[in-house]
Amino acid sequence: MLSYLLYFLKLTAELVGLFFAISFLVGLGRYFINPRSRLFQYAGKNKLLSAACGALVGAVTPFCSCSTIPLFVGFIKSKVPFSTSVAFLISSPILNPAILTLMGVFFGARVAVLYGLCTFFFAVFFGLLLERLGFEKEVYDVNITGGSEESLSWAELSGTTGEKIRTALRNSLIGSLLLLRKVFPYLLFGAAIGSVIHGVLPVSVVQKLSSIPGWLSIPVAAVVGIPLYLRTETIIPAATILQSCGLGPGVLISLMIGGGGASIPEVSLLSSIFTKKMLTAFLLSVFIVACTTGFIFNQLLG
Repeated sequence: MLSYLLYFLKLTAELVGLFFAISFLVGLGRYFINPRSRLFQYAGKNKLLSAACGALVGAVTPFCSCSTIPLFVGFIKSKVPFSTSVAFLISSPILNPAILTLMGVFFGARVAVLYGLCTFFFAVFFGLLLERLGFEKEVYDVNITGGSEESLSWAELSGTTGEKIRTALRNSLIGSLLLLRKVFPYLLFGAAIGSVIHGVLPVSVVQKLSSIPGWLSIPVAAVVGIPLYLRTETIIPAATILQSCGLGPGVLISLMIGGGGASIPEVSLLSSIFTKKMLTAFLLSVFIVACTTGFIFNQLLG
């Protein structure tokens, strides 16, 4: 019981700290993002480029699944195209230089390249698909204001440079606290469930995946991975041990993407800004990415 409590407190502190810090930085960054600029106007017209940019931004920001949400909210509030925001939300926790480097070290360059191509492609694909299907309407109003000047760009703020800096810092701080207050109950609940699952799930459960028929083991691995709060970077070294237990490459990849792309803490947070329809679509997207990539790995590397 004590170990569960300690893990819960550690996980809660980590999530709260990351969520607040990223929310604050995103709040500051919004002063320098102008949705009316030519770049945003062009990206809005070229949907494929827009979604690819979102996946690329996700690939260079090594956030865990929960830490991507403040930036996702910032994208939505800044009127970044929905496909861009979703592609970022999917790619950020499962694709970054650290993940590719570790994959290259433990499994070889071929595996790292294949993983990078698959996850990038599917992040772009589902970003475009969910926008095409009209899921942009399934996001709750997240326009939490921290001050009357929060929505202004840096050039539109009044006063001296020092006054502008103080205004931006004040409004970003207030906005981060308001957003944290809104999602804190969801974050707390997710951390509690995640800590229990982390403590009670024995390694033998994962090892039993090796005894499941190949065509079924990959989707089962994705389902097992989704409830866990796992960073993909931390799974990769452990994957070598699981591989020695008989798990195939497709099962390992499916487990990694399921665990890295979605988790109970993240789902709990997303439920505060997504309707049930959008939340289901997101989870289904992560599940399909995990399964399809797993099957590709089995075909090419199995």
